[in-house]
Amino acid sequence: MPRSGPPRPTIVDVARAAGVSKSLVSAALRGDAGVSADSRRRVADAAHALGYRRNGWAQRLVSGRSELLGVLLTDLRNGYHTDIVNGLEDAAAAAGYGVVLAHGRQDPALLRRRLADLVGLGVDAVVAVTARLDERDLADAAARLPVVVVGRPRAVPDGVGWVSNDDETGARLAVEHLLAAGHTRIAFLTASDRPAATARRDAYRAAAGTTGLEFDARADGVERLLEAVRRPGGPTAAFAANDRVAVGLLAAAADRGVAVPGELAVVGYDNTELAELVRPRLTSVDQPRAAMGRAAASQALALLDGGPAGREVAAPTLVVRESSRPACPPSSR
Repeated sequence: MPRSGPPRPTIVDVARAAGVSKSLVSAALRGDAGVSADSRRRVADAAHALGYRRNGWAQRLVSGRSELLGVLLTDLRNGYHTDIVNGLEDAAAAAGYGVVLAHGRQDPALLRRRLADLVGLGVDAVVAVTARLDERDLADAAARLPVVVVGRPRAVPDGVGWVSNDDETGARLAVEHLLAAGHTRIAFLTASDRPAATARRDAYRAAAGTTGLEFDARADGVERLLEAVRRPGGPTAAFAANDRVAVGLLAAAADRGVAVPGELAVVGYDNTELAELVRPRLTSVDQPRAAMGRAAASQALALLDGGPAGREVAAPTLVVRESSRPACPPSSR
């Protein structure tokens, strides 16, 4: 179908309107230092009057760069991912880069296809906010362009940058907080066997020193945990591997009349927006997600300039709210 309306203005039209050469228009639009202030103003005025916009793909043929970072997410609905993207976009924009998002919808096969799509699109680098790509997928992409992973994959190939949270320290902060509040029977609730959840579970085991109090939310673990709370010697506190699991536990506790924090103190992980929205507000381990996004963008840009692949581990903190402040001493149960 033919395009309707007037044709798009070209760089030749801008040059004619400004009374300068096409090469000078190109230099002015690139921001080259050799263009006089008067010529730069004339070109800008002409481009604005004509409604001219640079063709980014044509520019890439000249510069060899698209000035775009591809960002691959496991789950766009998850606040953890969106907070990382916000920080990444800020850092990219400060460096003059745009961001193209791709969403894997928690499907490893779809993630692999979306990664290939980003590489084929011609982005300058990819930041993969996911732990669901295997080492081979990452290595194949890194052979063609800089790649940085945010999260905790099972393995990171040589040449791939990596930004992660210190999961072990975060889990230890959660358990030590509950121990300090007087809880000695602390349950662990998860819905994943991925590396980050496994690291948090292992740190929980080391810090809590308990056995037989681990529950899987994918296999009626929430119900079994709440049933255990009401039994003599049952758990008085629970540490959930992430906020979404913790919020599910809070909802189920409310449905069954289990008082939080009176009968069960709850701590989550990630400190997403959910932690402030639920009632009682959720105590949660905070990952500096925006800072992790900024670090990933910085690593990607450094790789583009020939720098080495970096490894950065972010230190978590604990944000204490009402869900872990017991209404009565746990020892009274």
